[in-house]
Amino acid sequence: MGLFNRRPKLRPADRPPLAPDERVLAWAAAGDGTGGGVLVATTLGLWLPGRADRLGWHELLKAVWSGRELTVTAAEQVTERDGYLVVADGAPSTHLLLDPGDLPHQVRARVTRSVAYTERHAVPGGAGRIAARRVPGVDGLTWTVRYDAGTPVDDAEVVAETDRLVAAARAATAPADV
Repeated sequence: MGLFNRRPKLRPADRPPLAPDERVLAWAAAGDGTGGGVLVATTLGLWLPGRADRLGWHELLKAVWSGRELTVTAAEQVTERDGYLVVADGAPSTHLLLDPGDLPHQVRARVTRSVAYTERHAVPGGAGRIAARRVPGVDGLTWTVRYDAGTPVDDAEVVAETDRLVAAARAATAPADV
């Protein structure tokens, strides 16, 4: 640690290929600091070791901090429907962070900030969570549905009810002057 307990800067070798308007918010070495890679939180998303691309904040379904490990679960697109995406949990990615700094806080804050609407609804034969997320650089909200395990996602009644629920949520969240 340097003067005033500031963290050292991110080494150029660990810096991901940032977009022109993207800036680093926090970072932490994964593992014991000897080759586990670096997690980098930016204004646009989270860079994980071993990934060539960034996960946008809107793509993270879950982020859990245990006090030593950060586990993130990204959304995987299942299908696209009229006005929304159906997503499922991707494989969780867990990273040991011995010196986490501000990274867990930034991840939580940015994921939370990306959520404009979230509500769990019953559908025939199961349930699902409808969410609207803010995506940097995109006007409006991006809508997703994540069904509970066992819900018959391709059933015509489920699709019709989900379409109705998403339309009602969109109408409820639309600005009054539009």
